[in-house]
Amino acid sequence: MAEEIINRVANSKLVTIDLEDFYPSGRRVKFDISEWLFEGLLLKEKDFRQQVKDHDWSQYKDSYVALGCSTDAIIPSWAYLLLSTQLNPFAKKVIVGNLDLLETVLFSEIITKLNVEDFTDKPVIIKGCANKSIPQSAYSFLIEKIQPVVKSIMFGEACSTVPLFKNK
Repeated sequence: MAEEIINRVANSKLVTIDLEDFYPSGRRVKFDISEWLFEGLLLKEKDFRQQVKDHDWSQYKDSYVALGCSTDAIIPSWAYLLLSTQLNPFAKKVIVGNLDLLETVLFSEIITKLNVEDFTDKPVIIKGCANKSIPQSAYSFLIEKIQPVVKSIMFGEACSTVPLFKNK
């Protein structure tokens, strides 16, 4: 008589967290301010304000926008603030920086709001493989959030994990 195969992983209290499940949907846009500068380097206020006035901001509806400059121009802070005032009614999020920083900010906000109650006194596996771009900082944010309440933290897949933390 064959022995019954028992899936110990499925029957355990293990909780797997896949940061890809939290990935916010929406278009990511890098808005390069250099295109609105004289010769890509000099901000002329009157011309810049006219560009802002004439631009169709509705095209950024439900997008995540990273404001930046691809040239070595020195951009006054008010310029980014002015762009933000136009984007805020449409975009889901606006930051000054690159797309990597945008993803980091998004995950920081998501993890800050994460309810850790479901992880209390449980062994947790943080899934490592993702098809979407998850910033490395997101994993650190997650550990900072869950470590005070979990029994243990592992990284990888249920069949092959790397232990990171065990609550004593």
